[in-house]
Amino acid sequence: MSELETRFQQAAADAPNLPERPSNEDLLELYALYKQGSSGDAGGDRPGMMDFVKRAKYDAWAGLKGMTRETAMQQYIAKIDKLKG
Repeated sequence: MSELETRFQQAAADAPNLPERPSNEDLLELYALYKQGSSGDAGGDRPGMMDFVKRAKYDAWAGLKGMTRETAMQQYIAKIDKLKG
């Protein structure tokens, strides 16, 4: 595992222990960056209109299409560090 991947996994482990609950906007950004960093571009079908939460999460992730996994990991780490204060 690379140093970046190790730092990414540590940031993911730190996420549940942030001093304050992030805003919904921050949570969506964290979700999208995590998924892009761990899985790459969004795949599968977009959730239906009545499944608001899953649809918002999917759309946030799909909005990062083309971003490299490494860039997503770096941005995720930076976002967690910022939220930790």
